Amino acid sequence: MKIFPNESGHPPRIMLLGGTSEIGLAILTALGAPADTEVILAGRDEQRLAAAGKELPYQVRTVPYDAMATEHHQAFADDVFAEGPLDMVISAAGILVPQEDVERDVQRAAEMIETNFTGHVTSLLAIATRMRARGQGTIVVLSSVAAVRPRKANFVYGAAKAGLDAFARGLTDSLHGTGVRVLLVRPGFVTGRMTAGMAPAPMATTPEQVGAATVAALRRRKSAAWIPKPLGLLAVALRLIPRPAWRRVSVLPRGDDPPQTPPALAGKPFPPNPRGPPAGGTHPGRRQGRF
Repeated sequence: MKIFPNESGHPPRIMLLGGTSEIGLAILTALGAPADTEVILAGRDEQRLAAAGKELPYQVRTVPYDAMATEHHQAFADDVFAEGPLDMVISAAGILVPQEDVERDVQRAAEMIETNFTGHVTSLLAIATRMRARGQGTIVVLSSVAAVRPRKANFVYGAAKAGLDAFARGLTDSLHGTGVRVLLVRPGFVTGRMTAGMAPAPMATTPEQVGAATVAALRRRKSAAWIPKPLGLLAVALRLIPRPAWRRVSVLPRGDDPPQTPPALAGKPFPPNPRGPPAGGTHPGRRQGRF
């Protein structure tokens, strides 16, 4: 089944929020869309966005986007749609801050929640309104197995992902029958930049495998996809574990364990978060784009 109904005669127009996300870029590559497809990479780091764009087989341009600058998201969506409709939006912005860091500095917790949850909500509400008016479009939301049941080792991150997961499910229902569809992607442990130096968990995948599975789910018109598929059964089991036993769990075969600070960053403080107008790219010192 075709992913883009307008493939013949009108090249698709796709936007990746979190434009340097390894998984997001892998999805774009796996789509196998026509070479004249317009891809918009939206993020904070212009240099990294430009470098990522050179690796894609499409017509790529970059735009400034800050997931935490929620006050700009309505205008951002309006500006993008003023240039033409979007056929697909992949919402992949995300950061992972270790639990001990957010407990030492609650502002770090706020940054993670705004990036992993609030920013998706404000951006996608504005985008969905435009797609609904057109009666066509696809929204891909990158959730995580961490959304299933937050645990004490990273409950702030898990809570943000749980909120995003619930939002995406509600958005799916609200758009039913409008011609706009939502695909909720729930990967487990993914080997990549964010998990460098970590021992892969059972059922670990790669960004390329997540990209291929996401495209397969899009072709099958699914509304949600566990990647890999057996992760869905594990998710059921996780919900059934009694709370006293759950509290004792420190390590699970899941991909939501907070990574340790890479050796290159060991002992170095995270830089302050700059507020103000959006500027493209990834915040230095943040783990971005994986979950």
